[in-house]
Amino acid sequence: MNKNSRIYIAGGTGMVGSAIVRRLLAEGYYNIISNYHIKKPLASNLQPHTSGVNFVQLDLEIQNDVNDFFEHERPEYVFLAAAKVGGIYANNTYPADFIYNNLIIEANVLHSAYLYGVKKLLFLGSSCIYPRMAPQPMKEEYLLTGELEPTNEPYAISKIAGIKLCQSYNRQYGTKFISVMPTNLYGPNDSYDLMDSHVLPALIRKFHLANLLSQSKFDEIIKDLTRYGNAPSSLSYDGSSTSRAVASNVYPPTLIASLIDHLSKFGIKVSGSSPSVVASNLDPKSSIREASPSNLNPPTSNVFLEAWGTGTPRREFMYSEDMADACVFIMNLGDGVLASGLNPQTSNSFSSPSSLSPQTSIINIGTGEDITIRELTELIAEVVGYKGEIRWDASKPDGMPRKLLDVSLLHTLGWKHKTSIKDGLRLTYKDFLKNYDHP
Repeated sequence: MNKNSRIYIAGGTGMVGSAIVRRLLAEGYYNIISNYHIKKPLASNLQPHTSGVNFVQLDLEIQNDVNDFFEHERPEYVFLAAAKVGGIYANNTYPADFIYNNLIIEANVLHSAYLYGVKKLLFLGSSCIYPRMAPQPMKEEYLLTGELEPTNEPYAISKIAGIKLCQSYNRQYGTKFISVMPTNLYGPNDSYDLMDSHVLPALIRKFHLANLLSQSKFDEIIKDLTRYGNAPSSLSYDGSSTSRAVASNVYPPTLIASLIDHLSKFGIKVSGSSPSVVASNLDPKSSIREASPSNLNPPTSNVFLEAWGTGTPRREFMYSEDMADACVFIMNLGDGVLASGLNPQTSNSFSSPSSLSPQTSIINIGTGEDITIRELTELIAEVVGYKGEIRWDASKPDGMPRKLLDVSLLHTLGWKHKTSIKDGLRLTYKDFLKNYDHP
């Protein structure tokens, strides 16, 4: 890519896409275009015409609109980072959405990229494409060698379809579509939904809320719920008593009980008594901000966090800024590196156009290091400053027992990650707090 190349990042307002936008800008690329979904307005901190980036409203699920976009904008390079993503709960709850939305998005973008002559496209898949019981670490060649993990099978199948679309277009039309398989990602601009997000951002927010609850900072809890979502229906701002309580920072016991009960649904709980008993021991005439947890009976300092599963599965986590750096690195690799001389391949008796080497049409992106979910949880607690109890709910699913990528190919190509898990968590929590204060 040249610095003035026309570059399109599909899904440039999400965690993955925005990291790629930042990486490109940092390296001096200035002719960048991205999109935000018509059903999800552009965030207030992303201007429609950021220096070097033009954000366009576009629904990637409508083929005609995608075709019109490509015909008008004529991007030379495409990073396909748009996708519907989520954790175990979201995958189990919305399986049809995960397979349908992702199939439609990737099919529309890939076909338009072919029709309008995109020079090179980078499709971002996921490490969940590999079989549940694949040998560890997982090599690119393990794709389709066994059964998938049931908790995210629809999402995995949609991503496998995207890989096969890329390979098929390469084979039939001679396109240069590369599929990269990132490991579990985290970083700035992540989703912190308490139910639908991935395990790492969900834990960051849960520990943050647990800290607030242990200090009886109900004004801050309300601020969090209205900033990042998952607020109870009772929390309204329509001139009601709730609104007046928020404005005056004086909360009646019924509201406090409602908030404590609501947080318990997400595993942020108070041991010893029901929410109504805890709330009844607060003075409704005093400011919660000034209330001391030690004066409560039982105190809300008896907060504990209930985590899903056993904590034994091992996972690999990568800071999103490193992932973006790897994606730009791969996009800039020469054809001689990514292809076996672009030699023609033959299928049955039919001659097919040249294509990327099977070995380099899929590239794992990761750190090559993993930790247990229990170790991750304790590390997040340390970074957030949570000192309370952590309990494990073994009735909840664990997912795959281990998921570690073999990144020897990426290392051979000349790239390695730079950010440790602890440094990445500190940077991510810092970004969480920044956005918390300045939405």
